[in-house]
Amino acid sequence: MTDALKRLSEEGVAIWLDDLSRKRITSGNLAELIDQQHVVGVTTNPTIFQKAISSGDGYEQQLADLAARKVTVEEAIRMITTADVRDAADILRPVFDSTDGQDGRVSIEVDPRLAHNTRATVAEAKQLAWLVDRPNTLIKIPATKAGLPAIAETIGNGISVNVTLIFSLERYRAVMDAYITGLEKAREKGLDLSLIHSVASFFVSRVDTEIDKRLNALGTDEAKALRGKAAVANARLAYQAYEEVFSSDRWSALENAGANKQRPLWASTGVKDPAYQDTMYVTDLVAPNTVNTMPEATLEATEDHGEITGDTVAGTYGQARADLDALEKLGISYDDVVQVLEDEGVEKFEASWNDLLKSTEAELQRLAPSEG
Repeated sequence: MTDALKRLSEEGVAIWLDDLSRKRITSGNLAELIDQQHVVGVTTNPTIFQKAISSGDGYEQQLADLAARKVTVEEAIRMITTADVRDAADILRPVFDSTDGQDGRVSIEVDPRLAHNTRATVAEAKQLAWLVDRPNTLIKIPATKAGLPAIAETIGNGISVNVTLIFSLERYRAVMDAYITGLEKAREKGLDLSLIHSVASFFVSRVDTEIDKRLNALGTDEAKALRGKAAVANARLAYQAYEEVFSSDRWSALENAGANKQRPLWASTGVKDPAYQDTMYVTDLVAPNTVNTMPEATLEATEDHGEITGDTVAGTYGQARADLDALEKLGISYDDVVQVLEDEGVEKFEASWNDLLKSTEAELQRLAPSEG
């Protein structure tokens, strides 16, 4: 074992776990990860909950109680997921208090079926914040076009947000603009800006998966040489955009009023291609004031053999831009790639949510008490 996770934290990277289940909460595993592996936050998504609840571990009694009450399947899922998030938030509360609210946070996502409905997303964000009822919650809103005004509105209501499913640099700039617009709305309402936090989840590994597929189809030596470079280049240029936006005059006025910067969060950091170093989306994206949310396998790999050598983003922007430009010269459209990834991302979360609806419905019917 190394001190890689400790060094990563010291470099300004907050380590969050991209997973949650009731078993992880009740067994003491989450508390152990916080205590021993520098984990300071948790992210969830519909796929994570679908896997956790479908496993059945720890959910039987609550499902039986919900079945006895004859609740709808949507209500059952909300009761189950918010209970897990609330309990995880309580475990992370000391971290939240010791970091003045920056870390110690648990994310829960709005119903992915609402991804293209602004008004419903805002309403759902309010409902989730009320249901979980913990100050260290982040409501996850996807960075779709309909999601952007929903982000601004939700932040304007004083609700902290994790913006998810960001793939493109253009959309990321729009996300930062939505956050700042939301803070300006909150300031107009007289809300305390220091209590509002946000992260912007910029997805990493899926970019390489999609672009490498296109490079492999080309099959030239020039194409093969670019494999595994796009995702890190894209994320590094996102950090450059973050530095620009959060040093602007518009931002300074909010910062002087107590506002917090919206940190970049590296998501989808589990390496999909076994040909690549399994820690590359951690070690190649070390920069101050960032978050890396990792699946447990990536967390363990980083702890075991991750080489943390300091900031690996500063000074890389020229090469990152050159790598993306080289893809365009080969005929691989960046705009097409990121749109495909956003569409697929929403579809995958919707599919997981629908699977969760079906499996939960089956459990509610199985556990329903007989009449009489």
